[in-house]
Amino acid sequence: MSSTKPPSSEDILGQKYDRCLADFLVKTGVGFSAGVVLSVVLFKRRTWPIALSTGFGAGVSYADCDRSFNPARAPGTRIISQLRAEAEGKQ
Repeated sequence: MSSTKPPSSEDILGQKYDRCLADFLVKTGVGFSAGVVLSVVLFKRRTWPIALSTGFGAGVSYADCDRSFNPARAPGTRIISQLRAEAEGKQ
């Protein structure tokens, strides 16, 4: 018989941090790349498209990471206490 242990909370937290860091690097890099292309093609080599798109990538990554650590902050999510749910069910 092999018994499998559930993963410890430290391991789960570490996996979430790893995912957030990887997501941050990818989305910020994509934003930076898109900013460079837009800067060269459309905006006569100005720097603001690079900064803006890099910031957008970092912001989206931050929002995704925040959602993974606190899923109750997702839009449209409502937390109902168990007592309230039982009271509404009896009515």
